[in-house]
Amino acid sequence: MDIKQHHITAKEDRLPFIQKFGYGIGAVVTIVSVNSLMQLTGLFYIDLLKISPILLGFAAAIHRLWDAVTDPLVGNLSDNTRSRFGRRLPYILIGGILVGITFAMIFMVPRGWSTNAMFGYFLVTSLIFYTAVTIYGVPHGALGLEMTNDYNERTRLFAYASFIGNIAAIASPWMYYFANRSMFKDPIEGMKWVCIWMGLILIIAAIICVLTCKETRTEQVKKQKKMAFWESFKITYKNRTFMMLVIVFVLVIIGFQFVMGFSNFIMMYFVYSGDKVAASGMMGWMGTIWAVTALIGVFPMMWVSSRLGKTKTVIFSFAILTVAQLLKIVCYNQTYPWLAVIPTILLSWGMVMCFTLVNAMNADICDEDELVTGKRREGNYYAVYGWWWKVGVSIACVVSGYLLKVTGYNADFAHQTASTMFWLRYCEIGIPTVLCIVAILILTRYPLTENRAYEVKALLEERRKAQAVTP
Repeated sequence: MDIKQHHITAKEDRLPFIQKFGYGIGAVVTIVSVNSLMQLTGLFYIDLLKISPILLGFAAAIHRLWDAVTDPLVGNLSDNTRSRFGRRLPYILIGGILVGITFAMIFMVPRGWSTNAMFGYFLVTSLIFYTAVTIYGVPHGALGLEMTNDYNERTRLFAYASFIGNIAAIASPWMYYFANRSMFKDPIEGMKWVCIWMGLILIIAAIICVLTCKETRTEQVKKQKKMAFWESFKITYKNRTFMMLVIVFVLVIIGFQFVMGFSNFIMMYFVYSGDKVAASGMMGWMGTIWAVTALIGVFPMMWVSSRLGKTKTVIFSFAILTVAQLLKIVCYNQTYPWLAVIPTILLSWGMVMCFTLVNAMNADICDEDELVTGKRREGNYYAVYGWWWKVGVSIACVVSGYLLKVTGYNADFAHQTASTMFWLRYCEIGIPTVLCIVAILILTRYPLTENRAYEVKALLEERRKAQAVTP
């Protein structure tokens, strides 16, 4: 058969629009809640409430490590669930409601409390929040891995999730801006109400996802023997293709997580010389430009991926991230602050490509795993990937707090020193650049190509047909 014809998505593997749309709406819950929290925590707890960045770094590490424990447990639980509502949708509904409630709770800290008490409040509420994210996010991610059998249709499904999620993400960078409006007594009061409204939106998004999406493996897994947690965990770690994928993406994730939030401080204290009102407006516009670029970037990503394959497209995306970081050397400019738009656009496009395709690549790995083990374990693979992601982020959060301290940043200063601004820019630009280059070198040896993915698909279809006619 001609290779071009072989790679045309079969009609039975195409998903109806309503399911792609519903799954994309479901992605809003994790994309908006987690990204918003990462963006707003530093501004709210460090800059407004004056809590030490080192304490916040340890808090973030603790709840991420807790997350790393709960992810594999929820993944295995979801894989082994055999309810009449499916093994993913019940958790998506319950988890989505909890995410909306707990997201708002994080920003309801009583303002009269001591610094230590406010830190304790953040630690506890963030632990509850990330537990809710796990209950929702792991089954939602696993659902996406199993909704279609086709290599390219998987890319389209996660492109829908990225596109719709980034439409909603336009609101995230403006949350701090709206919290600073005169309708509120002060930004602390404003953050509380803005996050309550966002929590309600997250709950509605989860309900829409549950009502529109369908599970496709329900009948197949009814005959599948349940796997013990440690047995499933051990088999997953023996998959060398999967572990290579994990290493590559964790390197990139922690590279940017090391300096998460540094760009906000650079914008406020370097580009705008301490004018927080002007900086908040620019941060809002940068976030909007980021989100709009991510929306537009989904379409060329699908075009490039359909021609180069997922692996080469991800390598291309890492190269774009590297160039974008290096451009910040000249684009963090006090005379021409809008030059920062250039790396923002490139970073957004690079991120949407690589982090859309990682889930589609993970789905291909699940097929290869079924060929070896005879079982569908999407929940476990999605959870273990998340486990490493969160362990990396946990370590990076602690390092980030120390890095911020080492630069000399002090929240009590109206203006930061020249030395502080140099080291903030040095770390924010240099660390992600180096780790992106390392990731590119590793990914050049990735073995699961498009041809291999379709070969695995054909072998699985032959096996299922044989099992269907065997008494």
